[in-house]
Amino acid sequence: MFHRRQILRFIASATAASQLPVRAFALDYPTKMVRVMVTTAPGGTSDIVTRLTARFLESSLGQTFLVENRPGAGGNLAADVVYRAPPDGYTLLSISKGNVLANLLYDNLGFDFMRDFVPVAGIANGGLTMLMHPSVPVKKLPEFLAYARANPTKINYSTPGNGSDPHLCSELLKMMTGIQMTHVPYRGGALALTDLIAGNVQVMFSNLPVGEYIRSGKLIGLGVTGRKPSPEFPELPPIADAVPGYEVDVWFAYAAHKDTPPDIVGKLNGQVNAALADPKIIAGLAPLNATPLAVTPAELGKLFAAEIDKWGKVIKFAKIKPE
Repeated sequence: MFHRRQILRFIASATAASQLPVRAFALDYPTKMVRVMVTTAPGGTSDIVTRLTARFLESSLGQTFLVENRPGAGGNLAADVVYRAPPDGYTLLSISKGNVLANLLYDNLGFDFMRDFVPVAGIANGGLTMLMHPSVPVKKLPEFLAYARANPTKINYSTPGNGSDPHLCSELLKMMTGIQMTHVPYRGGALALTDLIAGNVQVMFSNLPVGEYIRSGKLIGLGVTGRKPSPEFPELPPIADAVPGYEVDVWFAYAAHKDTPPDIVGKLNGQVNAALADPKIIAGLAPLNATPLAVTPAELGKLFAAEIDKWGKVIKFAKIKPE
């Protein structure tokens, strides 16, 4: 479990990294291939945004950024690879909220995320869309909530796994409304979405490109988790319109081993932020209802701490445990 002193130490180290100048030996970085570990299967949102930025880094830094997918154990398989690798900036971790919350979910990890990793750079943030299979006999979110209350055993929801953003979104909705839904975890968002389209589950929160499925009627959009309606489907209201106070932001970022030289962290932060200002990157994020998350390591560290504070309550309420 995290302690306030540990979180403050994490933020302090991130702040120090963001304020250090780029020293001479980091000017040559990278001189060889950089591995980027992704915590999800190919085709998921994390995979898509990581590959977008990795291609830019290859061009700007002149070395291969090899994206490797290591799904499983709530993102901890990929994190363990980075934890055990030399802390030299040549093995990076692409993370989402679940990695930051890992030590709230898993008791026997070989590492502590807030102790053993350092924030490097943001990639993107945005919201999720709550999707429903048309076999459910409702059209709007208030109707769905009423249906779920009247039929507590009929709603199954799919996610990319325990502790993932879609899982947390669903459990927060349950906590705030009192409805019952049964969790069906998959090894990746693409697989979870496929089974929703097939009608094997009834509901899913997703930030994958789903416009074609909504337009074709294969799926029904019930709402979005952010403060504003979806730019692609402005008729989809914020879930907060029906459930006051409900709000979830989804984000993706880069992290590294805590002993990575701070000047390399600083150089990577600058290069990723430059990527996020590129019109091609911005256009690539748009279908995911995502926008660039250009922040310093210190700002990213504060985001991590805020997520622990918010979602620790949900994890405790829902008794979320590893698969």
